[in-house]
Amino acid sequence: MLRVEGITAGYGPVTILRELSFHAQAGQVTCIMGRNGAGKSTLLKAIMGQVPVQSGQITLNGVPVHLLPAHKVPGQGIAYVPQGRRLFGPLTVAENIEVGLLTRNKGPRTRDFVLDLFPRLRERLDQVASTLSGGEQQMLAIARALCLEPSVLLLDEPSEGLQPSMIALIRDTVLRLRDTGLATVLVEQRVDTVLRMADRVAFMAHGRVEVDVPREGLTPESTLFQKFVGV
Repeated sequence: MLRVEGITAGYGPVTILRELSFHAQAGQVTCIMGRNGAGKSTLLKAIMGQVPVQSGQITLNGVPVHLLPAHKVPGQGIAYVPQGRRLFGPLTVAENIEVGLLTRNKGPRTRDFVLDLFPRLRERLDQVASTLSGGEQQMLAIARALCLEPSVLLLDEPSEGLQPSMIALIRDTVLRLRDTGLATVLVEQRVDTVLRMADRVAFMAHGRVEVDVPREGLTPESTLFQKFVGV
């Protein structure tokens, strides 16, 4: 289990997260929702060590990770797909995947697993990443992250700017991964996508998780969406 306990974090003198607590269970998809500026992306960056934690702690299966330098966090089994994907654009699909495999010294079995999840990437192994469509780039970003064989996958708005068919493909992939026992933390603004994917929904405001509830019982008309997302 990933546990975030009472963390305060931010950028220099600017505090973004304020005594925030949160957890993500194995075999569940936890969606994080909130208005722009609530601290959603900063939370993921804090988990990855990209934003320093001033107080509180972050643990994975009881092992502290909040004191690790950012380049050591993926080695603990936490994978991150940031908003905007951040692929190695000049490299091919195959080379981007190879970079992911090197992070935790994974081999052909892992490579085949991620390519089986995204057969379209297998057809484009020699294609330069920057020439892929937006949906294909998102597939590659997720595939590269899965090359770590992570126990936790962090996804920051993976459906942003994608056509409905690509959103559906990514949704189905996340649900397949959930069934393998992966804990997924998903920042998402689309209510319909959240209702189709989430096991739990954590609503953020003012740098805190204000409400954390099971998805059952939520509908598009739920007052929580109106209060914390504004839809």
